[in-house]
Amino acid sequence: MTDVRWTSGPLSWPGRLGRAVDPYVAALLGTVAVAALLPASGTAATAAGTAADIAIGLLFFLYGSRLSTREALHGLRQWRLHLVVGASTFVLFPLLGLAATGLARFLLTDRLATGLLFLCVVPSTVQSSVALTSTARGNVPAAICAGTYSSLFGMIATPLLAAWLIGSDVRFSADGLLAIATQLLLPFLAGQALRRWTAPFIGRHKKVLGLLDRGSILLVVYTAFSRGMTEGIWHQVTPARLGALLGVAAAVLGLALTTTSLTARRLRFSRADRVTIVFCGSNKSLATGLPMAAVLFGDAAGPVILPLMLFHQLQLMVCAVIAGRWSRRPPEAAPAPGGPVQVTEATR
Repeated sequence: MTDVRWTSGPLSWPGRLGRAVDPYVAALLGTVAVAALLPASGTAATAAGTAADIAIGLLFFLYGSRLSTREALHGLRQWRLHLVVGASTFVLFPLLGLAATGLARFLLTDRLATGLLFLCVVPSTVQSSVALTSTARGNVPAAICAGTYSSLFGMIATPLLAAWLIGSDVRFSADGLLAIATQLLLPFLAGQALRRWTAPFIGRHKKVLGLLDRGSILLVVYTAFSRGMTEGIWHQVTPARLGALLGVAAAVLGLALTTTSLTARRLRFSRADRVTIVFCGSNKSLATGLPMAAVLFGDAAGPVILPLMLFHQLQLMVCAVIAGRWSRRPPEAAPAPGGPVQVTEATR
């Protein structure tokens, strides 16, 4: 969830998407290494957990402050596109996750299988989807709105789907819902309510607040992995299981990319809209998923977030290659028969 003009972070630079390892993902991996060598315990763990909770609230407050309500409402005109993206994110992916965990459960630990299912119910992303869509000459305004709608809907859909598909591992109760509302939704709504005053400040301090965004998520990762280290669960995550997890994640991503592409063609969307549907419908949000995992899984969040971290790096690498190839294609002369007309400077 971000303003259309906000491009301060590493993930929002199209030129960097083609790197083998995204700088931010490298920072995440470094954070995991620090947690493995120097895990927080005792009073330090309590302090880190409290700081992470505060950071998550601030993160969603900034999301709410960046979102332009007028632009979000204007984007509802392309409801067909958003419906397809939403169906991919919250219907196709959960089905793929159920199939993948059923086939690969003997290769993964229970926690990694839980993380794989959780990955499949996380909302779509905004920043990387917009960057990829822009590189491939897709419908950028639609990508911004699609990612925003997905993130907003995900505040409700992700906990519900996680509780339904994963079951008792998820802290889904009246207290759990209250925790999500207090830690995620209320700060977001506060950011929206105060946007008139906070948006100018955010516009003047994009780089600093971009670092604050990422620092908040790194703190969540450190706290979650520290808990895993102190509980001694990481000896179960062997290189062979990590390789199996990477293979399963690659299969899920490949199927999502193929399905969204074929569906968009079948429904006769224009080329620009097809690009948007493929990237928004196949990407998952690390920035939204990690805080949600911290709320939903508590002390057990460490191994649960590992599939999401791997998938995030994988989607950047694969989709950057696809976006580069599509950017070299000649522009479409006319929209597909029956498809919506999207001819603006922003979509060229």
